Amino acid sequence: MAKRCEVCGKGPQVGNAVSHSHILTKRRWLPNLQSVRVNTNGTVRRMRVCTRCLKGGKIQRAL
Repeated sequence: MAKRCEVCGKGPQVGNAVSHSHILTKRRWLPNLQSVRVNTNGTVRRMRVCTRCLKGGKIQRAL
């Protein structure tokens, strides 16, 4: 399953982990995705949404 927000499209970012001796190894930062029930066009379905979209009110949660 893709680690991507279904609302804003935010996905993993890559960079380097830097050790004390400054040895660089690749690492990934993953978005904080939550599986929530969402009201879209009058129907309820599950979406994987980042917490930024949840807090920003970009979706309508189903009760």
